[in-house]
Amino acid sequence: MADELELEETEKPKGKGKLFLIIGIVVVLLGGGAAAFLMMGGEEPAAEEAASGGEAVAQVEETNTGEAKYVGMPRPFLFNLAGPQKSRLVEIKVQLMVRGDENEVTAKKHIPLIEDALLSTFSTADVSKLKTQVGKDDLRQKALLNVQNTLNPVAGKKVVEKVLFTGFVMQ
Repeated sequence: MADELELEETEKPKGKGKLFLIIGIVVVLLGGGAAAFLMMGGEEPAAEEAASGGEAVAQVEETNTGEAKYVGMPRPFLFNLAGPQKSRLVEIKVQLMVRGDENEVTAKKHIPLIEDALLSTFSTADVSKLKTQVGKDDLRQKALLNVQNTLNPVAGKKVVEKVLFTGFVMQ
């Protein structure tokens, strides 16, 4: 009888170990499946294409050819914004993402024009909005549209794909 108790006690930890192992494997498999689903995406691009009429998606695919290159602005943008209580000093460091060597050369060639477009966009920003991430993202999107609209008549095509803030300080 004592032998049977010892036998039962030694089997219980093995059963718990197997249970934890099985649970661990299931969790890893579920996590991998979820990651694969997110990486492959859902049916959102089809919905976006239908909503935008397909033209915007076709333009993005056209400009997304080539390797991504980054063109840094030679100096950060430093400007004052009037706030509700006091003025704020803002410094933004910017890099532009372009595709291919040709767009990189074009962007570097027109840096003064790009700087002007960015500074005019930044100077119209609202201090209260810049305190939030949503406000910064909105400013980044406005800056991208302004740069694209400024460069399009000069270059004849969409040169800049993204405006990236690599530094953002507001005092």
